[in-house]
Amino acid sequence: MPQPIPADDLLQAFRRAAVDFVVQVPDTHQRTLIERLEAQDDIALVHACTEDEGVAICAGLIVGGRRPLLQIQHSGLYACVNNLRGVALDGAFLIVLLIGLLGRDPNRAPRENFISLVRLAEPVLDTLGIPHYLLDAPADVSLVPQAFDEAARRNGPVALLLGLETI
Repeated sequence: MPQPIPADDLLQAFRRAAVDFVVQVPDTHQRTLIERLEAQDDIALVHACTEDEGVAICAGLIVGGRRPLLQIQHSGLYACVNNLRGVALDGAFLIVLLIGLLGRDPNRAPRENFISLVRLAEPVLDTLGIPHYLLDAPADVSLVPQAFDEAARRNGPVALLLGLETI
C-alpha cells in the first residue's frame, strides 16, 4: 500500500544527490515540500511560471555547472512535452523531474487510475524514452540520488513520480 513521503525525507534525499537548485511550478500535491524548501537556505528555490520555462531554466543552470531538480505536477508534464523533447532529450540535458500525481487513487497503480492525467503519465514518459520511478513510500527516496546517477549515465532526463501528497 502506498504511503505518503515526509517532505523532510525528500529534502534530505535532494542534499544526498547534491541538488543545489529546485526549479518548480507550484504543485499542491507537493505543498509541504515547497514549504520546507522555502524555509531553508542551502538549496535555492526558483519559481517558474510554466513548465516549459522550468525546463529552460534547468538547462541554463546545468550549463552553468549547477545541479537542479524540476518539480512539477502531472498536468505540467503534458504541458512541457515539446521542451522536454527539444531541450532535455535532443540537447542531452541531465534534468531530473519530480512529478506529483495529484488525484491518484492510492489503491491502484498509476496506469490503472481513472484520472487520465495520472493514468497517462508513465506511457507518455515511455513514449519519450524517459526512464521513470514511482516514489510510493518513504524508503523510495533513495531513488532520488539514483535518478541523478542514471541521468548522468544516459546523458538525458529521468523522472520521479510522486504517488501521494507529501506530508
